[in-house]
Amino acid sequence: MSLIENAPSSRPGIADRLAAAESELDALREELETTNRGVVALYAELDDQAEQLRHASELKSRFLSYISHEFRTPLGAIKSLSGILLSEMDGPLTQEQQKQVKFMRTSADELLELVNDQLDLAKLEAGRLTVSPEWFEMVDLFATLRGMFKPILLNEDLNLTFEEPRGDVQLYSDDRKLSQILRNFISNALKFTPHGEVRVRATVNGDETVTFTVTDTGIGIPANALEHIFDEFTQVDTPLQRRVRGTGLGLALCRRLARLLGGEVAAESIVGEGSTFSVTIPMRIPVTLATAQA
Repeated sequence: MSLIENAPSSRPGIADRLAAAESELDALREELETTNRGVVALYAELDDQAEQLRHASELKSRFLSYISHEFRTPLGAIKSLSGILLSEMDGPLTQEQQKQVKFMRTSADELLELVNDQLDLAKLEAGRLTVSPEWFEMVDLFATLRGMFKPILLNEDLNLTFEEPRGDVQLYSDDRKLSQILRNFISNALKFTPHGEVRVRATVNGDETVTFTVTDTGIGIPANALEHIFDEFTQVDTPLQRRVRGTGLGLALCRRLARLLGGEVAAESIVGEGSTFSVTIPMRIPVTLATAQA
């Protein structure tokens, strides 16, 4: 009799619990909808900020490209006029005048180098620097580099040696951009090697890649600076570095150019013994890269 009397009283307890559970579910649904709306609003804000950043980056690239182009003309004029003065076509110069004109020409060369590097970086960031691959002989590349640096190698205590690859090695890549990377490596090696040797070599690897190395017996690079050597505006603080100024953009540009060719750069160094800079690229540029650039 007691079970029958107590049964009806248990039903209201279950109904109350069900109602409470449904109320809690409704509250959770409402909270979830509010959270979803917040997430959607956050994504929209992030997209808006990303678009603003892209626009700002594009404006920066355009500005740098415009300024770089505008700087080239007067710098070229300064170089030409200083060259005429140093040739003494209009009469001899005093020793002090020659010193000042040479300083002017050197300053113009440094600024023009900075402008050219910045212009190339701006083109890379804007996606306007593309790859133009074609077949070329590695021996021709070395011959061009040898002829380019022979006239400017005036240090009798320094030898520039090119180890030509054995056999007929052909590459399908952008030889102008590869040459630009190697020119930068060689120029830096010559600047920071007072005496000894700068050696350029190429090694064909078993994975259809080729590694170009530029090894010098120069002042070397400290370990704490070596890990940042390919960053923009990075320069090693040494007495020789302060005398031989650079743009701080050349090696950063080399890394980006190497990646544009499907490769990568690397550097090793021991202070007081020398440095080795290398670039490894595929012997045939990947079709995906060439197609994307096209």
